[in-house]
Amino acid sequence: MKLRTSILASIGALLASSLLINGAALAADAYPNKPITLVVPFAAGGPTDAVARLVAIPMGKNLGQTVIVENTVGAGGTIAATRVARSPADGYMVLIHHMGMATAPALYKKLPFDPMTDFEYIGQVVDVPMVLLGRKNFPPNNFKELEAYIKANKEKVTLANAGPGAVSQLCGLLFMSREGVELTTVPYKGTGPALTDLLGGQVDLLCDQTTQTVPYIKDGLVKTYGVTTPKRLSALPNIPTLDEQGLKGFDVKVWHGMYVSKGTPPAVLSKINKALNAALNDPEVKARLAESNIEMVPASKATPAGLKSHLEAEINKWGPVIRKAGAYAD
Repeated sequence: MKLRTSILASIGALLASSLLINGAALAADAYPNKPITLVVPFAAGGPTDAVARLVAIPMGKNLGQTVIVENTVGAGGTIAATRVARSPADGYMVLIHHMGMATAPALYKKLPFDPMTDFEYIGQVVDVPMVLLGRKNFPPNNFKELEAYIKANKEKVTLANAGPGAVSQLCGLLFMSREGVELTTVPYKGTGPALTDLLGGQVDLLCDQTTQTVPYIKDGLVKTYGVTTPKRLSALPNIPTLDEQGLKGFDVKVWHGMYVSKGTPPAVLSKINKALNAALNDPEVKARLAESNIEMVPASKATPAGLKSHLEAEINKWGPVIRKAGAYAD
């Protein structure tokens, strides 16, 4: 009797397991059968929001469902990331986040998620390059002159940024670390007011994205000391990189990636990744990105493995820089 009961229990467990597996497979096959939410950690109108809205429509066309962009702001993007990490693992809530996913572990002492273990990866989306700028009447005229000027006047030089955890702050931290100097940093509530004060001559230096600085550079309203990416930019072909001017390996860009919660079925991940790549190859999307001086990523990076590898490398890169500077966020 006991043996029979044991056998029946085992058969029941196998049947239950089979039903769960088949149910998950059927759910993945049917995906998507309702609208998908694309969560943006920042306010509408910002660079990440613009990228999200640009790819949402072509992704929706590929998936056969509407992709709704939803802004969940606060705490440098951690509220949105936590929301997606804790969402059902069904692919109906997708996170698009910039390099803040890599810097959060060092910036926040009590982070409610782990970027490396609490998500499945869809792929990188785009890269936004940055440039190191100076006010128009700042004495140094090129990068070599800037290095000499900083060494002689480091107590007087001011370096603006968009606040704790902002990419402009991280770029500045890396620059100071590589130069072996500590400048007076001036935090703002966003790059907009920081750039306004640079244009007005109230601060000396700022590291900012090309999406909003290229027109000022071309009009000669700021001095440009270098591009922060390894290669020169097609929009600014005459501006040398910081790497080629002596800061070997200097590479700072606002990269974006897409994520879903841990445990999302592989078939669902594959469908979302296919939709992302279809959007990135859409002619209209390519043209709009080029107009905004945003760079496409190589196809190898627009993959789950490509994003995971890049995220891990960025965490290892920025963690020591942030901890050395003591640049913690609240």
